Amino acid sequence: MGFARACSVALVGVEGVVVEVQADLEPGVAAFTLVGLPDKSLVESRDRVRAAVVNSGGEWPQRKLTVGLSPASVPKGGSGFDLAVAAAVLGAAERIDPAAIADLVLIGELGLDGRVRPVRGVLPAVLAAAEAGYRQVVVPERTAGEASLVPGVSVLGVRSLRQLIAVLTDEPVPEEPTESEPGRPDPTLAGLLVPGAGVGTGLSVRTGAGEHRPDLADVAGQEAARAALEVSAAGGHHLLLHGPPGAGKTMLAERLPALLPPLSDQESLEVTAVHSVAGMLPPGEPLVRTAPYCAPHHSATMQSLVGGGNGLPRPGAVSLAHRGVLFLDEAPEFSVRALDALRQPLESGHVVVARSAGVVRLPARFLMILAANPCPCGRHTLHGAGCECPPSAVRRYQSRLSGPLLDRVDLRVDVRPVNRADLLGRSGRGESTAVVAERVREARARSAARLDGTPWSVNSELPGHELRTRWPVAPGALAAAERDLERGLLTARGMDRVLRVAWTVADLAGRDRPAARDVAVALELRTGVARGATAVAGGVS
Repeated sequence: MGFARACSVALVGVEGVVVEVQADLEPGVAAFTLVGLPDKSLVESRDRVRAAVVNSGGEWPQRKLTVGLSPASVPKGGSGFDLAVAAAVLGAAERIDPAAIADLVLIGELGLDGRVRPVRGVLPAVLAAAEAGYRQVVVPERTAGEASLVPGVSVLGVRSLRQLIAVLTDEPVPEEPTESEPGRPDPTLAGLLVPGAGVGTGLSVRTGAGEHRPDLADVAGQEAARAALEVSAAGGHHLLLHGPPGAGKTMLAERLPALLPPLSDQESLEVTAVHSVAGMLPPGEPLVRTAPYCAPHHSATMQSLVGGGNGLPRPGAVSLAHRGVLFLDEAPEFSVRALDALRQPLESGHVVVARSAGVVRLPARFLMILAANPCPCGRHTLHGAGCECPPSAVRRYQSRLSGPLLDRVDLRVDVRPVNRADLLGRSGRGESTAVVAERVREARARSAARLDGTPWSVNSELPGHELRTRWPVAPGALAAAERDLERGLLTARGMDRVLRVAWTVADLAGRDRPAARDVAVALELRTGVARGATAVAGGVS
């Protein structure tokens, strides 16, 4: 009787669970049994592994073979267990030393010819292995760079099962082709990217060389909206752009990610892990350094926004926009059920999705931008534009953005149509993205220095109690906000959000704490009612 074990990782959302793959050979009729709660794609690994071993020059054991995946209570799926199953079977057949693979974590799919194909989710899988105490992992060569991002782990990238056997048995490593023939696509990369993923779905984590980079200077006029965009980027505040079609709402939203500072090392690992699981990570670029931008279509379902799918839930748009920007264009056209599902992640920074197959916690700390027209035709606020929408249709259209959702939006800006002088450039170009991004960086540095030693990093994350007790504003600065609270114009949550925005405005202006004019700007940005102070690019007047 032969027995061997190896290790692999099962992904539950964006978190991994180390799975022990055990192979047992007994005398009897040749059979291959796979147990341990596998899904359909994992059950099919029996045929893939058998063909890969034979085509790699090995001999398949003609005995009763049982492969167990432990813990058996954890659902397991995908083809990433192939390499571990093959290693365990070869160890039980004494083709390789069982002790050499006992503490080895192997992740990868096997082709019928023995090639090791890359799979999605390598980074979170290796992170889970490192947290469990494993220090040696074997991954497909194409994803070795992604796995190497985890410190303290020795990574071996292999191109074929034959190469892995040679390394484990100290035999000469066979020469393997490093790439496909010139002019032909590499079929092994198909496992990394989900069909239809990328810019075509509204998701982009970076702009390639030679592509046009949206610049804030391209936006004509819109001083108030540009200032709100700067405040949003500096403090991480959610923003509603309300105005007629063609005023520039989408242009402004597309230029927000470039205003955000580069991701920190920890944030980069978080974003890369989500994108790796979702199949959005381009080959050759294992680490996401810039803030992601996700703009789902208004026909998106609730599951596509917050996460879901068959079996264990997969990341949705809110998780793909983690540490970046989620832009909902034509927000009232989204289903009310989908929009209201955003309330919980807006407050907590994560999504907890419960399904019959299990409960998954997905990260979802994003900056939300809503764009909305005033009515179904979009001409309701334009004088002489001929809006024919009845008042009931206008009310019904605007009520699709519920009060509880809007209460979580810090900034609300009316985007007016651009006049002829602004459009033709007679009033001069506005500030570029680089200039505004530098001010945002300085404002974030001030808030980071103030919040040093706390679990928060930007003003939008601060609890209201902490703001009122640990960082008081100037005397009398909150008088206007307190009057609005007493009149019912502000909720308690709205009061806290006004205070957070006031701190961001003060950080942009270089002040140590908010004054009355900073609170007035915050109230104006939240309610749209003039307060005698207007936010402009670079400060407050």
